[in-house]
Amino acid sequence: MHNTEALVPITASTERFVRTVRALADTDIGGATLVPPWTRGHVITHVARATDSLCRLLTWARTGVETPQYANMDARAAEIEAGARRPVRELAADVVASAERFDHAVRALPKAAWSHEVRMRTGELRTPAALVPTRLRELEVHHVDLAAGYAFADVPPEAARWIIDDLLEAQRRRTDVPPLRVEATDTDLVQELGTGGPTVTGAQADLLGWLTGRASGAVLSSSGPGPVPPAPYWI
Repeated sequence: MHNTEALVPITASTERFVRTVRALADTDIGGATLVPPWTRGHVITHVARATDSLCRLLTWARTGVETPQYANMDARAAEIEAGARRPVRELAADVVASAERFDHAVRALPKAAWSHEVRMRTGELRTPAALVPTRLRELEVHHVDLAAGYAFADVPPEAARWIIDDLLEAQRRRTDVPPLRVEATDTDLVQELGTGGPTVTGAQADLLGWLTGRASGAVLSSSGPGPVPPAPYWI
């Protein structure tokens, strides 16, 4: 995905996420998610605030003035906690408004800014061309996290493939990841981290759930001795 092309699947993903949020009752907001101890309200608020954090990085790319993704992790946690108990109407409106800010920030980038590297909260350096699609990852994975009827099998295959490719590319930049080969049984996905490790095989959606730490991998198979190994830390 390059430049504003990534906004097409991102917009569609945002619309799906917002539909799920709007279908919730206010009493559902405190419900459990796939990322405890966060409630649905925490996850929804995080999606909105993470979107704003990407806008800050895009401002950095556009202006050349260092603008951290978050002031610090305590401030990030406080933002999420502050918004977690709002009613559905306010949560949905927040997601929509932050999405509009993100869309505007992407479209406002001049050509030269697309090659400017900025530093994510993880320390990873990315240009906007590589940063913008991470919004798709946030939306799709956290949509599943809501435990509100949207599963990894519902993630569009193209989006799931991009997320898996991006996660494994991030793993390649680390030095502490054991070798691993990943093969999907229902797509042409084949990825390898190093050599000599086990091959983990399964449906692409199930591989995505495992690689993001949301699923145990019980439905996957491994060519190595013993059970499917633990997935590498995903971010």
